[in-house]
Amino acid sequence: MADRLAVTFTGLRFPNPFLLSSAPPTESDANIMRAFDAGWGGVVTKTIGLHPVVNVDGPKTKFLRAHPDGQMSMKKRDGSALHSSWNWELISDKALDWWVPRISKIKKAYPDRILVASIMAGSGSDRELEHWQTLAKACQDEGADAFELNLSCPHMDRKDMGSNIGKDQEQISIVTQVVKDVARVPVWAKLTPSTTDIVVEARGAFLGGADAIVSSNTFPSIPLIDPESLEFEMNVDGLVSSGGLGGPAILPQSLAKMAQMTQAFPDGAFSGIGGVSNFGQALSYVLLGCGTVQVCTAAMLDHAIGPNIIKGLLQGLEEFLDRHADKGWKALEDFRGLRRDRVVTHSHIRRPAAKDYHGGHEAAEGYASSRA
Repeated sequence: MADRLAVTFTGLRFPNPFLLSSAPPTESDANIMRAFDAGWGGVVTKTIGLHPVVNVDGPKTKFLRAHPDGQMSMKKRDGSALHSSWNWELISDKALDWWVPRISKIKKAYPDRILVASIMAGSGSDRELEHWQTLAKACQDEGADAFELNLSCPHMDRKDMGSNIGKDQEQISIVTQVVKDVARVPVWAKLTPSTTDIVVEARGAFLGGADAIVSSNTFPSIPLIDPESLEFEMNVDGLVSSGGLGGPAILPQSLAKMAQMTQAFPDGAFSGIGGVSNFGQALSYVLLGCGTVQVCTAAMLDHAIGPNIIKGLLQGLEEFLDRHADKGWKALEDFRGLRRDRVVTHSHIRRPAAKDYHGGHEAAEGYASSRA
């Protein structure tokens, strides 16, 4: 029965299409192995780099909640609902030498699970491009099954890193090609949603040889200001910088970005990420054309690695296949992309008859009476 949940994505066989994405929960080998024990088909490591990073002196991730009175705050109150996550955590503060033996350890313990190494370096010089290759060779030599190129971190100060590369089609293409030159495993490019037309950046990645596109990373944002204290709800010494907004709030936006790309590249491979906490939400990505789906915020709130989230995703997929067995659907590939072509330009949406049209309003309230 479990075999029908398996998918082949970029040539890799996943026991199921659900991945724990690159984030604080995947910062350690212990958490990654816990995630595999919980049932995740794949895990993407916290982003590994060569340059040491030091995170802010204070909380790195918090959760924004919507309250019954319409207010939003990072403070917990009765009856509140999760709105989003907010973080300004940088890439892994652990060195490549720390990661290398742990990648080997994880793969030896879980040879049938897919471990994706998220990596990041700079651009614009031969030295920085060589850093991408150093990272790639070290990780694949220890058993990493694929690479996810972090071209999307929204809060890197360096102009040649993260989303600063991810807004430049040429640099995306160059970086992807440089990694492909040494890679023996699939290369996925993780793009930033903070761009005018994500199709342009996706094209650059595919031209550089990317095997898949991952989208999207968190959206650039800042915390709210507390109306009582007049301080940012998350700050260090009263100061704040741009961070990344994730979780339920970005689900519709991330789906829109994904729809743009899957329509432009219907034969491309895509891994969807952004706001997923249950199977129905993951299904939206699949129906738009994604072959795998990644989860972050919901898992962080569920014992860090989401044992209940992955259980619900697997159960949801099983039940979905059972409900649609009469259609001949036996696996995810049978319905992947089914609703991709339903997303059209605005001019293709049917308008009502002229006599029923009131400038976009539901009724004619406020309009002057028509005269014969």
